[in-house]
Amino acid sequence: MINGIEILETVKMIKEHHLDIRTVTMGISLTDCISESAEATARKVYDKICFAAGKLVPTAEEIADMYGIPIVNKRVSVTPIAIVGAASCGFEKIALAMDKAAESIGIDFIGGYSALVQKGASEKERLFLKSIPEVLAGTKKVCSSVNVASTRAGINMEAVAAAGRIMKRAAYLTRDRDGIGAAKFVAFANAVEDNPFMAGAFHGIGEADRVINVGVSGPGVVKTALETIPDGDLSEVGEVIKRTAFKITRVGQLVARKAAEMLDANFGIVDLSLAPTPAVGDSVARILEEIGLESVGAHGTTAALMLLNDAVKKGGIMASQHVGGLSGAFIPVSEDEGMIAAAEKGALHIEKLEAMTAVCSVGLDMIAVPGDTPEEVIAAIIADEAAIGVVNNKTTAVRLIPVYGKGVGERAEFGGLLGSAPIMPVNPLSPAKLISRGGRIAAPVHANKN
Repeated sequence: MINGIEILETVKMIKEHHLDIRTVTMGISLTDCISESAEATARKVYDKICFAAGKLVPTAEEIADMYGIPIVNKRVSVTPIAIVGAASCGFEKIALAMDKAAESIGIDFIGGYSALVQKGASEKERLFLKSIPEVLAGTKKVCSSVNVASTRAGINMEAVAAAGRIMKRAAYLTRDRDGIGAAKFVAFANAVEDNPFMAGAFHGIGEADRVINVGVSGPGVVKTALETIPDGDLSEVGEVIKRTAFKITRVGQLVARKAAEMLDANFGIVDLSLAPTPAVGDSVARILEEIGLESVGAHGTTAALMLLNDAVKKGGIMASQHVGGLSGAFIPVSEDEGMIAAAEKGALHIEKLEAMTAVCSVGLDMIAVPGDTPEEVIAAIIADEAAIGVVNNKTTAVRLIPVYGKGVGERAEFGGLLGSAPIMPVNPLSPAKLISRGGRIAAPVHANKN
């Protein structure tokens, strides 16, 4: 149970330090919607989503009022559509049904227009991959992901190349909106089945029929806690972060259990990721600077991020029986005012961000690059990031936005929680031959654990 002192501390964290429930996400299995007819599958998908999640938004709002805890996003994730639509190949029709259902029930995003092709792709999965850019451009709330690698399977370089093409094409089709279509797509290594965050959320085939997963966020809370020990050593810093993460996660578990109860769904996990927003005071970058950096991007940034991520996980695991998803620290550029500031003054580059992804949650996230960046360069960036995930047996991902008509130093505007981002330079040297070879980079030797 949460005691009175914890309640008072939580109230202060909400009012003064941007603590919120970033998302309540309902995962829904669509395996019972599979049909040989595209029209029938799409109709069943729409009906299942509306029936299962029809009360998600009012329930989340009721819980927010009940506990006085802001719930920023209400989302749905579904079984990967590459599986659901394989019998009918009606992928685009299913996507439109997903988008229509999302509008009908009033959620912010719906994830799961996804494929798991880390070891290879069937002919129908290849058709699915080709459909992604047009779907992202033609829908408002549908998000997509592709798992291109895993520690067990290695890296599917053909899927990596396809992901590079998807990012370029989705950005081109939405070039009048600074490439926002690419912001709804992510390429993964070691994707997890219970992630509540977009754009990568999908409902894994090992999950129950309906599951509630909650994502909690509180970068401002952690930074404020660290301000109380300006001269503490790094052991003390870790302890303060752990205690703070514990409190934040307790709030998430309270909301998750109540939402699952009210919606007659299973309680899945609490994802305790520190997910920033563009608002001042809600930045992961500023936490790292509070630890002792003049600016994010300075030497020592990766070490400080390792400390933060590890302490967040340790504190959260003590607070909830079911911690999952990604759980750690996100470092998106466009969604973090401290990251934006560091990039704009030249302190932070893609190469440094890549090094940081070895110790943080996810990977290269919401990074705007020039619109003329070749798709092979984008694919090579995905391959590099996948290699980090595969060798370290962790989830990594890439969400790059090529911004057509804009170059380095200009700014892309995405709006809302997606924020804005300076266009960052990329290494222009060509990896085209590497990408064109295709095939698969084998799994590392330590993957053989049977």
